[in-house]
Amino acid sequence: MMEYKGYYGVVKYDDEAEIFHGDVLLAKGAVTFQGKTVEELKQAFHESVDDYLAFCEESGIEPEKPFSGKLVLRMKPELHRALAVAARREHKSLNALINERLAEDYGVSA
Repeated sequence: MMEYKGYYGVVKYDDEAEIFHGDVLLAKGAVTFQGKTVEELKQAFHESVDDYLAFCEESGIEPEKPFSGKLVLRMKPELHRALAVAARREHKSLNALINERLAEDYGVSA
């Protein structure tokens, strides 16, 4: 995965065309890039992100953030109940408990 200005690109290799192609991770819209070498790929990724940001600015729209911090999560009612009970026992909100546990698992701050 590639990162530039807070945006992430996922890359695949097309063996038949002998080219790398990638997509910038956005919830809506498609921003793509491609290259035959790693250097070409990096340059194309940076240009795609810069072009996207310039387009948004020229159009007067807010650029989509790759990750908003909001997540809709579906789970079994039994898990929901167990988490809610654990949060209550620890005098925390359910949101705080889930954030802390996931942060611990993935080594990031909550």
